[in-house]
Amino acid sequence: NAIILCIPTPLGKNREPNLTFIKETIQFLLPHLNKGKVISLESTTYPGTTEEIIKPLIESKGFEIGKDIFLIYSPEREDPGNIEFPLSDIPEVLGGTSKNCSIIGEVLYKTIVKQIIVVKNTKTAEMTKLIENIHRSVNIGLVNELKPLAEKMGIDLYEVIEAASTKPFGFSAYYPGPGLGGHCLPIDPFYLTWKAREFGMNTRFIELAGEINQSMPKYVVQKTIDVLNDSFLSVRGSKVLLLGMAYKKNIDDLRESPSIEIFNLLHEKGAEIEYCDPYLNEIPIMRKKSPRLKSIDLSLKKLKSFDIVLLLTDHDIFDYEFILENSKIIIDTRGRYESKGKIY
Repeated sequence: NAIILCIPTPLGKNREPNLTFIKETIQFLLPHLNKGKVISLESTTYPGTTEEIIKPLIESKGFEIGKDIFLIYSPEREDPGNIEFPLSDIPEVLGGTSKNCSIIGEVLYKTIVKQIIVVKNTKTAEMTKLIENIHRSVNIGLVNELKPLAEKMGIDLYEVIEAASTKPFGFSAYYPGPGLGGHCLPIDPFYLTWKAREFGMNTRFIELAGEINQSMPKYVVQKTIDVLNDSFLSVRGSKVLLLGMAYKKNIDDLRESPSIEIFNLLHEKGAEIEYCDPYLNEIPIMRKKSPRLKSIDLSLKKLKSFDIVLLLTDHDIFDYEFILENSKIIIDTRGRYESKGKIY
């Protein structure tokens, strides 16, 4: 009765939307459609996709939207690894291509979630998902830009953010890191920047935040080079441990992870790299001549053998006290430690 489409929407090499998966899936479904079906797109995409791409394909088979087929857009709002908010407790935004579509869509999603927010149309729902992710991307870009500045000024930015968070209004905490990862934040904002050009407009905040966030792996690598240099070591031949390869803590998702880029950059410079990630036993490093790696166990002897440790993904399962006591140097990109002594 209902078909919910959760299909990848990647970017092309020039940051243009790639809707190939959506188009091919709809073409596959067309011979199997009949009257009364509900079709919901959940993939993140630019405003207009549902009406401009999917609707004409369905209508080409003689179906009337809102009478024969009920077409809606309802973006997924999952937060991987977050056990505080199960799917049923996260309000669902929904927009239909007609009033009837919205009504039927609401009936469908009420079987899944407790609260439905029905908006005027599919474009509004599509834009809602984008602004949620752009809000995060821009604010993370802000603190990523402030991180090197605070460091040069001798200020612990994590302490600043915690202090600012005590204000009960007007401030939301975002934290710097080694870069953005996952299937949303590094990709979704550029769907809107691409669509904006159709209207002769530039989305400068979005693009600037993207540039800053994409620059963070290089910043981490340069920091590693500088810290090793201060210890009279060259990055070439140094033994480097990467702690955490997933794009965020407590999950096994490697998509767009900045840890991969950091590995590749250090590998190109001749570092001897190993990694530990309890959620990822083995990972393919996607560069020519890069080895396939397996996660190591953090034994006392092994940990002491590394010249430097990079904390890239702060999984809760790590024994941070053990790591601190037995590491020579730690670069903490997640704010788990206070910046002093051998912590950078």
